[in-house]
Amino acid sequence: MPIRALPPEERHRLAPLLAAYAEEMRASLNGVATASPAEQAALLASHPAAEVLLAEDEAGTPQGFAVLFDLPEIVFARCCGNLDDLFVRPEARGRGLARALIAAAVELGRGRGWSHLRWIVPEADAAAIALYDRIAQRADWRSYVIRLDPEASL
Repeated sequence: MPIRALPPEERHRLAPLLAAYAEEMRASLNGVATASPAEQAALLASHPAAEVLLAEDEAGTPQGFAVLFDLPEIVFARCCGNLDDLFVRPEARGRGLARALIAAAVELGRGRGWSHLRWIVPEADAAAIALYDRIAQRADWRSYVIRLDPEASL
């Protein structure tokens, strides 16, 4: 399946995938209410730093996406990539799409001279952790959070 950068004006096409992603993540998020798919797509379309990679089938139907951010990495005086979200439709899983989306992010980062690509995953997402343990190295640091909005708590 081809993977391409999804320009802001096309990000509304993600709404069905975003709805499925939010529904699936509710278990990992302990039932926290999420924004509507239209609100999510609008944010992705308007955020100046958000980049989206889209995996489509041969008919052009969205099958998966990755949301990336190019961030400064002060220690190395370079930039790094942050993979914020990754999702593949359940019926499209098992075909290597998640790996392909990550590989596309890595290729993008190599072209930009990133020091590394990093991401976080909820501890409850066992399937994602199993994949990430096979294709990436576990980081040497812990992740912490200060909750600023009780409505958006995990």
